[in-house]
Amino acid sequence: MEKKTAVVSKDANVEVKNSPAGSLFATIVIPLAILACVLIYMFVLGNPANFEGGSNENHPLPGNYLGIVYKGGWVVPVLMALVLMVFIFAIERTLTISKAKGSKSVAAFVRTISAKLNQRDINGAIAACDAQKGSVANVVKAGLLKYKEMQNEHELLKAEKVAAIQKEIEESTSLELPMLEKNLVVISTIASISTLVGLIGTVLGMIKAFSALAASGSPDATALSNGISEALINTALGITGSAMAIVAYNYFTSKIDELTYSIDEAGFSIISTFAAQHDTVPAGSPRTQTV
Repeated sequence: MEKKTAVVSKDANVEVKNSPAGSLFATIVIPLAILACVLIYMFVLGNPANFEGGSNENHPLPGNYLGIVYKGGWVVPVLMALVLMVFIFAIERTLTISKAKGSKSVAAFVRTISAKLNQRDINGAIAACDAQKGSVANVVKAGLLKYKEMQNEHELLKAEKVAAIQKEIEESTSLELPMLEKNLVVISTIASISTLVGLIGTVLGMIKAFSALAASGSPDATALSNGISEALINTALGITGSAMAIVAYNYFTSKIDELTYSIDEAGFSIISTFAAQHDTVPAGSPRTQTV
């Protein structure tokens, strides 16, 4: 009955810890980014001073790139919002992963834990976790607390104690990893769709350019060139957003893998040290007595 209660408590912690913060952040950032980019598109890129005759319905002034980008059409603010979201979520992930690492180098922390375990200084190892803080330290501390509990357990075999410590580390890891991976799905989605959205804008721009050319009834190389260049603005923005998102996603995935490896290394050190420092059959157990 006690074990069941503990599991329910941990699941409740997962819901409290992982569902509101990351989801709320994404829910707020995405519409705000779109709104900000729409306003920039309308009032900065679409400023009449960027166009011939003081009207954004005319051609952009020669060399005025703000006006050229504006002529890309309604897809432009969507692509700008995707690029802006990559920046925002990259900053958010950087801060989160930096916090998860703790106050000092993760490698140095893992070495400290190994040294404390070899000295049989469990309380010192726990104190090092409290000083380190972060996701890695939280997982290691959970394993060390279970380690300390198993030292005072005289009814279980060594293999059963080791399994209990390993299970505790795995459960603690499953509580921490979702926080590290939160919002990466947004970056990976942008990496997939940004180029496609840019191509949609390019196709729509090409259709518009050729339709205008057909309506004029006479070939106009200048008008056609302007239309094509305006359409390709969408492709450029789409590829830029996709490239940035791919780089950001791969970077943060590698950083999370590094933290996971550090957790595994510390967990292995805890388990192997416990196995080396404790007898297979508990002292004083009825199994050690001869008939």
